[in-house]
Amino acid sequence: MPTTHDALRRDSRSAEATEYRKLYSTARWKRLREVKLAQQPLCEWCLEQEIVEPATEVHHADGGHKGDVVKFFAGPFVSTCKPCHSSRGQMEDHGKTVVTYGVDGYPIER
Repeated sequence: MPTTHDALRRDSRSAEATEYRKLYSTARWKRLREVKLAQQPLCEWCLEQEIVEPATEVHHADGGHKGDVVKFFAGPFVSTCKPCHSSRGQMEDHGKTVVTYGVDGYPIER
């Protein structure tokens, strides 16, 4: 059952964001998501650090889609675990530079 917090969160989104969020419930997105997770079932960002973690999310890479329907379905996509998607994915979506480090301690080139 939705909570008051959920209702407030939904209400705080712009009309544009509310509209594109509907794309996540389409059959087309669900198929694309399943294909991506089947192709790469491990978190690609964890693998950069030689951590093996199952992927449960699919992230819109390269700056995301920003509500553009064509970009929404075109990709590119990244398989991620929930913690990576919630942290690094959000930072990328907000245009922040994310510096990651490999197992050798050096920054990973992007």
